[in-house]
Order: sequence, then C-alpha cells, then structure tokens
Amino acid sequence: MPIVTDTGFAPDDLNHGFTTVEDLPANGPVAIDLPSDADLAPVLSRLDEATAIRVAFPSFADGRGFTIARQLRQAGYKGRLRAFGHVIADQYAMARRAGFDEVEIDDTLAARQPEDQWRARADWQAHDYQSRLGRRRAG
Repeated sequence: MPIVTDTGFAPDDLNHGFTTVEDLPANGPVAIDLPSDADLAPVLSRLDEATAIRVAFPSFADGRGFTIARQLRQAGYKGRLRAFGHVIADQYAMARRAGFDEVEIDDTLAARQPEDQWRARADWQAHDYQSRLGRRRAG
C-alpha cells in the first residue's frame, strides 16, 4: 500500500502497528487507529503519547475524517496524521489543509489514480477556492 505525500508515492515507514481506541494501553507511545465516527475524548487526553494517528475514510463521500483531522490539530496534536481508506486524488489538497500529513491508499486505487495525479495536487496551499477567487479578482 503506497503512502501519498507531497513528493508522491512512498513505502510505509511506520515500524509499528496501529491500535484501536478500545485497545489503547494504559500509557506509553502509541499509534492510534480512528474510525470516522470516533469519540475523540479518550484520544485527546493522550495526544502527547500518540506517535501517529490514522483516520479512516470508509467512502470518498464521507468527509467526517476531515473534521477529525482539524479537531486533532486544533487540540494541539503535532504528530503524524494519516488519512486512509477511500480518499481520492481530488481530495488530497483538502486532506492536507485539514491537517493530514499523508494519505494511505490501496494498490487498486494507486493503479487507477497513479502518482502523477496525486502530485498534481501536492501544491495544496494553492489549490483552494479562496486563492483562485483572489487571482480572478486581481486580474
């Protein structure tokens, strides 16, 4: 499964698995798996111990993961934040603006939407409607 970053596809370099909220250990560093309907309360109290958080996207039409990412960043989470599941290349800029560092996709999606389609959206700070509106007004 490729990991999508601003530079393109990369292998997964996390050397430990993710733990569900229900199975969080009492203390210590942890990588957390969150479903799109997660209750963030138990996670927010452990942000300083989270080495990575992975947020599920069960469907490309389900935007709850974007809200979760924004809430985690607003709560002060500075660690690695990964979207995984049904995120498509057209959503990459939105994922980055919401606070995600990377996107995990499966091999089937990587074949349908190759690396160049993702890299085309890597300049995510320029790919928002407000920037486009500003450019139109200035011209």
